Amino acid sequence: MNQVELTATIAELSPLRYTPAGIPAINFILEHESEMLEAGVNRQVKLTIKAVAFGTMAEQAVRLSLGKAFRFTGFLINARTSKGVVFHIQALHLVNQTDQAEQALNPI
Repeated sequence: MNQVELTATIAELSPLRYTPAGIPAINFILEHESEMLEAGVNRQVKLTIKAVAFGTMAEQAVRLSLGKAFRFTGFLINARTSKGVVFHIQALHLVNQTDQAEQALNPI
């Protein structure tokens, strides 16, 4: 199964573009920072990942604010033009200070 859920902030958000097939698309750079328990020891975790959204999700994402925390769900694929992975976003939820979802964007 390839299902990812990540709480992260939007560090960069590209302008809305369209694929050759005319599908709306938008690129993100997401940043995550947390503390995880690994082998009985707390570990500081920092992650920057490329992400993309298509269709209705891309059109809605244009209005998102940089620096706000969101809970993203989607899947990972190998990047076509570089080494690494790209997180394909299928849904997102704005997260408030107490980690409760305030607003959901989910075109699926």
